[in-house]
Amino acid sequence: MKDRESIAERLKTAAEAKRALLEKARAKAKTIADDPERSAARRAIATARDARAAERKVAKEAEDRRIEAERRAEETAAKSAAEAREAEAAANAARQADLAVEQKAARDARYAARKSRRK
Repeated sequence: MKDRESIAERLKTAAEAKRALLEKARAKAKTIADDPERSAARRAIATARDARAAERKVAKEAEDRRIEAERRAEETAAKSAAEAREAEAAANAARQADLAVEQKAARDARYAARKSRRK
């Protein structure tokens, strides 16, 4: 029976120690919460944190606008370059067509000259 009493006594002592630690922590937390200097410091830190977050948000929005403007400029440049290539290709096709017509006219003239010499 002595072992059971000593175990029960040790459990009781441990429970009382836990309770005492809990009370001590609650008392300390209450004094910290009631401290005006600490609460003012916490408010100042929170305000500074919010200000930094706002600055980061503004900077990110500005960076996003800059990236979007660059993307639009690149798209415009690419579109202009594509239009220039298309215009050059159309001009080249027109030159090729004119050259083909001139070559056919010269060939027809040579053929007509040959025919007229035979008669």
